[in-house]
Amino acid sequence: MPESAVPRRRCAVVGLGARAQLFTEALAGPYADRIELAGFCDVNTHRMAVHNDWIAADHPGQPPVPAYAAEDFDEMLRRERIDLVVVSTVDHLHDRYIVRALEAGCDVVTEKPMTTSADRARRILDTERRTGREVRVAFNYRYNPVHSAVCELLAGGEIGDIGSVHFEWLLDLRHGADYFRRWHRNKSNSGGLMVHKATHHFDPGRLVRADRPLPGRGGGGRLPPRPERVGPGVSIEDDMAVLVRYASGATLTYHLTAYAPWEGYRIAFNGSEGRVELLVEESTWTRPDVRTDGASPVMHGAAVGDEAGRTQLLVRRFWEEPREVKVPTGEGGHGGGDVCMLADLFGERSPGGSDPLGRAADARDGARSLVTGLAANESFATGLPVDVRGLRAA
Repeated sequence: MPESAVPRRRCAVVGLGARAQLFTEALAGPYADRIELAGFCDVNTHRMAVHNDWIAADHPGQPPVPAYAAEDFDEMLRRERIDLVVVSTVDHLHDRYIVRALEAGCDVVTEKPMTTSADRARRILDTERRTGREVRVAFNYRYNPVHSAVCELLAGGEIGDIGSVHFEWLLDLRHGADYFRRWHRNKSNSGGLMVHKATHHFDPGRLVRADRPLPGRGGGGRLPPRPERVGPGVSIEDDMAVLVRYASGATLTYHLTAYAPWEGYRIAFNGSEGRVELLVEESTWTRPDVRTDGASPVMHGAAVGDEAGRTQLLVRRFWEEPREVKVPTGEGGHGGGDVCMLADLFGERSPGGSDPLGRAADARDGARSLVTGLAANESFATGLPVDVRGLRAA
């Protein structure tokens, strides 16, 4: 059959919040020749209308995507003959739609985190095995070009065997505050920042893949409760520290601060032959702007100065001068990771095709990435170390 005659897969998107725009624009645009955007599903009809307006503005003449209420999800799958479902709902609802889509014979692409508990992860894995369908997890940071360069350095033995990893992640005042205003602020919705945000950072297929026998044997962290810092109705933490010990004996020290004056991260890998250091500055400071109506100040991000957006990757081998590795910054969100990820999810790479860095994430990767965050949450609650083997879902 000629390529032009290959039928397009029919795709539905459930959960039409801001993050879904990444997928709807890709499916209505560069990947429209391979995948037909055939259904929207959300609790909010306005959100679906906005996405259709965006598509109409960018692609005149394209018919609107059929919109369905959340309670009509199963009907949408049947009526629209859906083959592929993109799940970008509130985190704790991911498993609900993933399982129903798998049982209806669809494959699934889900936003990270795949879900918010070990039991929900097991339910997804069991359903995937039973139905023979496939779940892919949208770990965009795996595709960031600078992260790929780090993985290549470590996999190539540039600094020998990894003994420890030091990782600090900073959210600035604007971005950090956003997690405490919206649905993320309730840990029952998001799993807290240790799951919603740090699932990227604990994802063993990404930067910490240097220690391949993950997940490890123990994880823990301590955080004194400070409700006066986060306000009423907020059950997530704003300042978190975690110590993780892996099966090989290597350790990870991790810290996330959600109220920093600048945004970005620093990560260092210590090995038997040296050290790799990565610094990413996404904004150098945050500027307050006062609303013209005299209301309280609202924060707007302002990346300014000569070092705004600076990325530096250094290799420090023993007895050698430091060497900087220059990596071009990719276009689009997450340092170019979004664009590369979309190409992998919806483009031409066939299942089992070339993926030397193991960037494609399946349901097992999604489950494993949860383990450290779930252990950290338990340790925050008890003040005690946690053995992650009891939390393993895969």
